[in-house]
Amino acid sequence: MARRLRFNGTNSGEGGCPAIHEDLDSGDIIVHGPRLTDPETIARLQHLNDDEIPIVVPRNVLIDFGPHDRDTVPRKIDPEQFAQLFENFQHSAWRLETRSRYASDEETGIYAQFVQGETPDWDLSTPWSKTIRAKTHDGVAVGRVRIVDDPPTTGQLYLLAHADKNAALGEDVRTMWRADAERVNLPDEDFWIFDSHLVALCLFDDDDNLTGAELISEPARVNQYNRLRDVAQHYAVPYKDFAARM
Repeated sequence: MARRLRFNGTNSGEGGCPAIHEDLDSGDIIVHGPRLTDPETIARLQHLNDDEIPIVVPRNVLIDFGPHDRDTVPRKIDPEQFAQLFENFQHSAWRLETRSRYASDEETGIYAQFVQGETPDWDLSTPWSKTIRAKTHDGVAVGRVRIVDDPPTTGQLYLLAHADKNAALGEDVRTMWRADAERVNLPDEDFWIFDSHLVALCLFDDDDNLTGAELISEPARVNQYNRLRDVAQHYAVPYKDFAARM
């Protein structure tokens, strides 16, 4: 059976080799690049088996995209600290939204309006709304891709409607079916990426309440999440188009 591979990256300006991939199931690292052909150099290699091919990989490729030792203790922040991240980013904020429900949504009166079949009265004057609208007004990019089950849950239908508010604040909101997300190997993780160099992996309890976030700043790991963002952006469609096709 074919491996499930994730492309970690390449330092080639043309997008070619050498490059590094990672097996999503086993964690194996697969490297490809120019084959070493000099017989004298090959003769000096140790432990080279008959079924192995020596290749040449620049050191920076391994540093930038290879595996690294990671902290054994995750860096976790509480919801209040997590909220401060939205005040401090400067250039971009992007989210992959994957859960079937969010308890915080269901606690609002707007959610009750939606469930009762009423047109939600979106509040664009909340502190978070003012922050995001000010950011996008200044040219900062804010967006998200929402994953939807088939059939969608009530919470996901609410968020599809809520995208009107997100768009009014200047966000680029896109949507895709979960089956399509699985087909392109998007993870079942809910996370934000700030300025393309800090990832906040959202943490939830058993009742779907946000309890905080795990911060990821290791360049190689952040690069992997940036690539997931690019994949999601490529395959997702604008939320209005998605709603029209349902």
